[in-house]
Amino acid sequence: MLFLVISHPRPERPSEVASSRQAYWGWIEPKLASGEARSAYPRVGRGVAATFEVPSNERLHILLTEWAEIIPATFDVYPLVDTESAKAALKGT
Repeated sequence: MLFLVISHPRPERPSEVASSRQAYWGWIEPKLASGEARSAYPRVGRGVAATFEVPSNERLHILLTEWAEIIPATFDVYPLVDTESAKAALKGT
């Protein structure tokens, strides 16, 4: 299951959350290396837009809970269809 997740961190001074932001990158990097996270892009200002490839909603829930423990945030979650599946669906296969 493919998801786009956009984080909206609490509005705090950047200097107050610098160590948490560094911890986030330490947390996400192994997930990027394994492919569980396909991408993670910092948003202008604050927050991150990330894509996750996970087997279940429960696994996504675990990841978002871990993320929120590092940087308290709310999340917009969008289920996605990978490009090849979308193209195949258009062809009727």
